[in-house]
Amino acid sequence: MAWLITKYLITATKIVAASELAKRSDKLGAMIVALPTVTVLTMIWLYVEKQPAEKIANHAWYTFWYVIPTLPMFLLFPMLMQRYSFWLSLLISSIAVVICFWLFSLLLKQFGIDLLP
Repeated sequence: MAWLITKYLITATKIVAASELAKRSDKLGAMIVALPTVTVLTMIWLYVEKQPAEKIANHAWYTFWYVIPTLPMFLLFPMLMQRYSFWLSLLISSIAVVICFWLFSLLLKQFGIDLLP
């Protein structure tokens, strides 16, 4: 139980630190969030918890492919925020990510990469 609490505290600290930095500097906050620290932390937790190397490698492999269809959200959301409320912009952007992901997974399936469980 202490290990789980430690994992939560370390992981949550990263998110809180990023949001606090973003209050002071848009660029610095965005840079910290863009770093793959959550992925790196996840791989560290998997390694420390003695998961097989193949599972850790698969995590990195699939993370790469899952990031690509999310990228349009970071262009779409700011444009939507100029016209709509935060929540509506976030909703539309999130729906766009789901559509991009679905289309991207269909494309990759033709190359033997299956992203859907």
